[in-house]
Amino acid sequence: MHRVTLIPGDGIGPEIAAAARRVIDSAGAEILWDIFNAGEALLKETGNPVPDEVFNSLEQNRVALKGPITTPVGKGFRSINVMLRNKYDLYVNLRPIISIPGIKMPFNGIDLVIFRENTEDIYCGIEYMKEPGKAEAVKTITQYASERIAISAFEYAAHHKRRKVTAVHKANILKMTDGLFLETARRVSKAYPMIEFEDIIIDNMCMQLVTKPEHYDVILTMNLYGDILSDLCAGLVGGLGFAPAANIGRDMAVFEAVHGSAPDIAGKGIANPTAIILSGAMMLDYLGEKQGAERIRKAVLKTIEGQSILTADMGGIATTEEFTEAVINNL
Repeated sequence: MHRVTLIPGDGIGPEIAAAARRVIDSAGAEILWDIFNAGEALLKETGNPVPDEVFNSLEQNRVALKGPITTPVGKGFRSINVMLRNKYDLYVNLRPIISIPGIKMPFNGIDLVIFRENTEDIYCGIEYMKEPGKAEAVKTITQYASERIAISAFEYAAHHKRRKVTAVHKANILKMTDGLFLETARRVSKAYPMIEFEDIIIDNMCMQLVTKPEHYDVILTMNLYGDILSDLCAGLVGGLGFAPAANIGRDMAVFEAVHGSAPDIAGKGIANPTAIILSGAMMLDYLGEKQGAERIRKAVLKTIEGQSILTADMGGIATTEEFTEAVINNL
């Protein structure tokens, strides 16, 4: 029996989180769910976006599945996602990007994974007004953080029979910060001679990914570039509605749907729950429930490939509940 914290989130979050819970339970995994919410809706209701009970549950269970949480643009409370990653040192952001048969896209056969350093870089949001009309942000890159994300990427490649790791940077301009990251990645690569290593500048990488994504396998990068590249790559396989994600630390992991909370369709029962269901499969892998995880992935692929029960974003008319039921029937 595994005890897991479930954070439904905002907007469509409660609907898709419930769908993922049903699928995971139906796959045979023995999960005891602790359900506590966080986000914008809770802030409006209670004045606190993340109550202490969420932290207490996370610290007890060490594993969580999370729906999308709204982050205000330009004002308001700080990103809860960033806060959780920093508070619990969830330094690996893991984003598998895999083509799904039945989703018609310009490219087929994409199978890559992004390792994004999750705790530092300019993405941490350390910024201030230096003077009226002039704002500054701090970009921090350390050898320690760069080394552990590089080791994580190479270890993953070695254990999953991956052929190549590509480090993405802007060291031609940011010679100290990105230069330190690149230097560290190169040094780590020498301990894995069986795995090909290359590096590429971020802007060139964006072009390469939209022209020949099949050339890439494991992508290793810093926080901000990883945030951008992971969404770009999700677009290559159909969008964020099909992209699972994990935030993993030394002894805690939070699995999540990284798409938005979609308030415009919240409560209508038409949201696509694929991303959070696949994130749930990643969670089962982490918990050692490999059989259940594989059953879920196969059921999702079979449902989408069947083309008969799809949500509106996939070109169908099925409700969230109907799609979820189809996945369960295909387990």
